[in-house]
Amino acid sequence: MKENRRPLLLLIDLQRAFCDFDGSMAAQGRPIDAMREAARNCQTLADLAHDCGIPVAWTRMMFKADYSDGGMVTRLRPGLVKAGALRFGTPDVELCSLVSAGPSDILIDKPRYSSVLDTDLESYLRRSHIGRVIVGGVTTSMCVETTVRDLFERDFETAVIEDACADFDQPRHAASISAMAFGFARIFSLNCARALFRGERLEEISG
Repeated sequence: MKENRRPLLLLIDLQRAFCDFDGSMAAQGRPIDAMREAARNCQTLADLAHDCGIPVAWTRMMFKADYSDGGMVTRLRPGLVKAGALRFGTPDVELCSLVSAGPSDILIDKPRYSSVLDTDLESYLRRSHIGRVIVGGVTTSMCVETTVRDLFERDFETAVIEDACADFDQPRHAASISAMAFGFARIFSLNCARALFRGERLEEISG
């Protein structure tokens, strides 16, 4: 069977909540400099993908105004509710000031860490005959890693762009990258994007 390496670029949760100084995470005192750098690199990836004719999908994490769809996420992290973070209809959920989606890009809204659970991402990938998903976004240890694991379990070839991902804590970012590299994805730097978009075999791409 011929290997399917048709790519899609998936950019996760590059929202004002996480990446802008007026977002809810900065308001709680979380450091966001690394998030902003990842957002800039994700925009570079998106621009390159557009130039190469590669589809781009952006996710946004958000909850209903009363957090009734928060489930275990808001039970485990009640600070989100207390801060009014990631509420539908608020500026907090919009894409941050450092990125912009193209007119043909896909927007996927989700109330969980995974971009696959209870969204139409998987069905879009199947009907579009996408075999490779190239991932960047925030945060590395939560929504990025959860999504990567779910894609792997569904047999999508997954590549993570390390310098297009970030977390609030660098050791946690590094641990997540290590975990994904061990069992769920191949890890690359931004300068490998063209080779990934061309569909070159992951084993033959270095960097």
